Amino acid sequence: MHAVRAHTRGGPEQLVYEEAPRPEPGPGEVLVAVKAASMTPTELTWAQTWTYSSDGSGPERTPIIPSHEFSGVVAASGTGVESPTEGAAVYGLIPFNRDGAAAEYVAVPAAVLAAKPATVDHEHAAALPLAALSAWQALVDHADLRAGQHVLVQGGAGGVGSYVVQLAAGLGARVSATAAAADLEFVKGLGAERVIDYAHDRFEDHVRDVDVVVDLVGEATQSRSWSVLKPGGVLVSLVAPPDQQEAARHGVRGVFFVVEPDRNALRSIAELVDNGQLRPVLDRVLPLSETRSGYEALETAKRRGKIVIHVAD
Repeated sequence: MHAVRAHTRGGPEQLVYEEAPRPEPGPGEVLVAVKAASMTPTELTWAQTWTYSSDGSGPERTPIIPSHEFSGVVAASGTGVESPTEGAAVYGLIPFNRDGAAAEYVAVPAAVLAAKPATVDHEHAAALPLAALSAWQALVDHADLRAGQHVLVQGGAGGVGSYVVQLAAGLGARVSATAAAADLEFVKGLGAERVIDYAHDRFEDHVRDVDVVVDLVGEATQSRSWSVLKPGGVLVSLVAPPDQQEAARHGVRGVFFVVEPDRNALRSIAELVDNGQLRPVLDRVLPLSETRSGYEALETAKRRGKIVIHVAD
């Protein structure tokens, strides 16, 4: 099969488009013919990307294949798999200590897959798993968001932020967000009531009494976010662990998490997409052979939504 692989730990410069062995599904796995896959900005820096263990310890497993969110069609099943069946259109998030989907085929645990949203194509479905699951887990699992609460999304135009805005609004929250000047109307169109140009305005001057801050920026932006939370609120970060002393000083919670595969949440996300309540956001679509340029763009360019790899028709 054709695949994009890295034979040495590093950044996009290590990615090579080449022939690779087609994997075989093991017990509890299915072989998926990949139609589209999606990129995550920092995945080439994660220890799990390069090893077999979830904590990044143990021997290197190079060569590796990146891109852990995908959409495709089940081509074969390993022993013990009753669902999904051959020919089913599926999407999902592959555990990070396994090869990703920047390839014509990928072997995936059947338990992490859900039926692809029926109303969108594979490219749009591939833009969902990691980003939309991150939004779901931040708001539903960690923040326990309730209708009527006020959410501030730090970085509302990016690959994850665009889903946090939509999902928070869809769950009945009042949404504020920060974004670049060029993205203000785009983020408003996703459901934010107020969008603040982070380069020219201090968000602290425009929002207060926030129930939930979703931090997709980190560093000084995270530190400044404590002051806008109401007592009992929560700061949820996907970037860096919040300072627990600061959280205690402000009478709020600080949570850091790494997104995990979740079939049931993917089913809920697919239902929201098919009901028109959540729309995948694509920045651009590249052919498999240009995967390296996509990862280079993740390091250098601002984006609206996800960069997606088209693998096969």
